Amino acid sequence: MSPRPLRIAAHAELASLLLLLANLATVHLKPVSSLMGPAHGCAYLVVIAATWRTAEADRPARLTALLPGIGGLLALRRITAHRPGDDVPSAAG
Repeated sequence: MSPRPLRIAAHAELASLLLLLANLATVHLKPVSSLMGPAHGCAYLVVIAATWRTAEADRPARLTALLPGIGGLLALRRITAHRPGDDVPSAAG
């Protein structure tokens, strides 16, 4: 499985968590909470599922994905750290 769905879900998870916390720390609008809460939960579940379905994900990456908020980005970083072909310099130079 390509890491693209994981990348999108990890960024959505972090952004939704930051919006939830900003809303809680400032005006605490109920419509924002009722919209962003389920969005964050859904993104969190997609991060976990996408990490577990990625063939390159080892056990530490899968466990890291369970951390709310930043776990998806950390797992993605671990997965893409040593992918074959990443060490090849680009021709755009």
